[in-house]
Amino acid sequence: MEESGIQSRCDGENTQTASEPVVGLEDGHVLLSPYSVSSFRVQPTGVSKIPSVLEVVRSLSKCSSSVSNGPPNSMRFDTTTNPFSWDKASEISFRENRKIDVSPRSVSSLSSFIRPSLGAGVARTQSASVGEMMKKVRSSSIDSSNAPGTPKSFSVDMTHDELDSFDDPSDTFPYITRLPLIVLEFHNLTYEVNSKNTKNVKKFVSGLTSIGWNSRAVNPSQSPPRNSSTRVLDQVSGEARDGEILAVMGPSGSGKSTLIDALAQRIAPESLAGSVTLNGERVSNSLLRCISAYVMQEDLLFPLLTVAETLMFAAEVRLSSATHNTQRKRDRVDQLLKQLGLQRVANSIVGDEGRRGVSGGERRRVSIGIDIIHDPLLLFLDEPTSGLDSTSAYLLIKTLQKIAHTGSIVILSIHQPSYRILGLLDRLIILAFGHKIYGGAPSGLKTFYAAFGRPIPEHENSTEHAMDLIQELHSSATGIKPLVDFSRAWTEVNSRFSEAELGPDGGMDLRSAISASIKRGKLVTTKEYTDAQSGYDVIADLAKLESTSESSKVMKFANSIWQEVPILMWRALINISRTPELFLMRLGTVMVTGFLLATVYWGLDHTPTGVQQRLGFFTFVVSASYYTCADALPVFIQERYIFLRETSHNAYRKSSYVLANALIYIPFQAILALVFSTIIWWAVGLAGGFSGFSFLVLITWASFWTGNSFVTFISGIAPSVIMGFVAVVALLAYFQMLSGFFILKDHIPRYWIWLHYISMVKYPYEAVLTNEFDRPGICYERAANIFSGTPLEPVKDPAFVDGLLAYVRASLPNTSYASMTRDSCVLSGHDIYLSREIDLSKWANLGTTISFGIFYRILFYVILRLRGGNRRQ
Repeated sequence: MEESGIQSRCDGENTQTASEPVVGLEDGHVLLSPYSVSSFRVQPTGVSKIPSVLEVVRSLSKCSSSVSNGPPNSMRFDTTTNPFSWDKASEISFRENRKIDVSPRSVSSLSSFIRPSLGAGVARTQSASVGEMMKKVRSSSIDSSNAPGTPKSFSVDMTHDELDSFDDPSDTFPYITRLPLIVLEFHNLTYEVNSKNTKNVKKFVSGLTSIGWNSRAVNPSQSPPRNSSTRVLDQVSGEARDGEILAVMGPSGSGKSTLIDALAQRIAPESLAGSVTLNGERVSNSLLRCISAYVMQEDLLFPLLTVAETLMFAAEVRLSSATHNTQRKRDRVDQLLKQLGLQRVANSIVGDEGRRGVSGGERRRVSIGIDIIHDPLLLFLDEPTSGLDSTSAYLLIKTLQKIAHTGSIVILSIHQPSYRILGLLDRLIILAFGHKIYGGAPSGLKTFYAAFGRPIPEHENSTEHAMDLIQELHSSATGIKPLVDFSRAWTEVNSRFSEAELGPDGGMDLRSAISASIKRGKLVTTKEYTDAQSGYDVIADLAKLESTSESSKVMKFANSIWQEVPILMWRALINISRTPELFLMRLGTVMVTGFLLATVYWGLDHTPTGVQQRLGFFTFVVSASYYTCADALPVFIQERYIFLRETSHNAYRKSSYVLANALIYIPFQAILALVFSTIIWWAVGLAGGFSGFSFLVLITWASFWTGNSFVTFISGIAPSVIMGFVAVVALLAYFQMLSGFFILKDHIPRYWIWLHYISMVKYPYEAVLTNEFDRPGICYERAANIFSGTPLEPVKDPAFVDGLLAYVRASLPNTSYASMTRDSCVLSGHDIYLSREIDLSKWANLGTTISFGIFYRILFYVILRLRGGNRRQ
């Protein structure tokens, strides 16, 4: 048979050329798997799903060619224009010659996602049709009754296996792997917010103003009262399929980001009306986190990490160490660098506004790479092209198209795509003030607006026409209500025809579809979601994910807490090592503070005056330890949104972050404590020898660590760095005032005594006082100097002093003063210790100081748990 005859028969079905590589052929036969869909785009009556070739063949009593045992080894498919015949009972009707009726539009299930190496001709968002593949057939069986050169049927080689053994799509021919079709559907999504005090409404109203909002609603009624609700989404419906890009377009404030958040379950379910399903099934938030990724509009990245290090960290925390060793994680990073076109800048730092790094488009691709490191089935992106030039935006969407072609559903919001970008999109939803204006293929925009009576002029961008028309109608007397009404009528009419389109694998349930995806390498994430070679029982684990009992759920994180903490510490250490000036600045601050204290309090003597000076000296030592910790305040405030992004999809535990943050600074704080203590110890001449010095180092380190914990806790609740500094300074001032130095405990008013006990300055202060004064044998004043520091100090007459001591001995015969002499100690270190009303030993005060640090870390963790949610209320 001549190839030209086949081409003339199927010219309307394909645009491939004969020069392209042969698609899906084996010895001149079109390769179909038993799971190929056997029907085409018609409206069958009473049919709930479309059967596969396997189902059709099993219902036949015989086939065009047969074997002695088992199923037939070939099937003959009629390629005439006669539609597939169904009856109302969903039975399959056949021709008299028992051929299976299939049109050239029947899907062949040759996966373009799994086998892109077959050539550019199959790099599509759906499998090739029979008609398309017929163009590549070099020979075929021909019905002699047909007109010369026009085939009526062709054979399909089925000799590679028995039909009855095909219980799973992965068991089909090795060169035909049918990617399970996953469909995300949403119906009548409605979301209302309070226009009085909701930030979302402020953003919404601001957006409306930017396109000419003048207090009109969708209908020409008055604007709502101040305390009324605003409907951000109003009965929005649509669908997205794997292998496709769904773009949500509209003016600012139209509800684009809200719709993306609704589909990603980032809106509290009690606040959202309508339904979101995958393959017809509702999905829990736990499961959705495992199979999806959400890319925020801002590029929340550590500027000092390289591109490769950033992706490697994502691989470390998102891929299980049980199934992915270090080399496999590196291989995944290398694969992602190639897929995203980042190989050239792999060793360049990410950079930010203050540091030169990669370009804006490359930085955006890094953000995407972080979230798709586990190869999710669904990818949500909030305005990924925002802030990019036209070329960078096009390259980014082109990259997203490649990601979609790997079998992911890509859903993104976009303000106004260019003509080139529009050509990369598979589905488009246009929103205006919460209403769906259009939903369908971008190529259908011309038909839609022509039917509305406002055709798109030639050589004009379809999206620009759509946006201009929305603004024009909104400024009119009727508003956009006519367009909204027409859109609903248009959708209702077209939905009747879309019901006959191919469903997801002929009705494949979600668990089976996810299981098949995992076996092909998708969702390379936790120990439960293993790689393709090891296999996976998705039914059991999905049942756990859907369970209402938290204890029975499958593990949410890829690694244990003990694996996450070192990974987080590794990243923090890299950031610290690339900003040595910060540590050197703090070290310099500590050294300057120690130098000032050493020179001011140089060589304090053992006199009552020296005692007072020591008390003030220790107050400044403890206060300086806390105030020099304020530099930790901006750390978490700057990392806050990175933390929220990473934990929103369970990259790691919040407790792991808190623990890593607490441990990573301990060595640096120990260095600061050692330097600070060494400077002041020898210069001032403190007591205790080496043991006293060692304790001073310990209590100074504990003060540094507790101060860091306190400042970190404040950073968790402070809305900004400035507000955080104000809170830190004020609270430390209160703690210092009631620590016991300026006013003794017994003199503090009872209604403020609680502040004395929660003062974290109190315990290290009392610890250093105990370390200095609670020692036997140290005397700060003897009887001969009893008048020192008084108006009688000039009196030096020994006879007068002896007479006074005799009077004291006579007046207090039954006390320790009865044996007082000129050399007797009247003010020992222990006396000073007792006079300060100290309750605890120095070791107990050290333990209490460390306990305060732990307490503030726990409070920080609680704040992260309370404020770490990613859902709108």
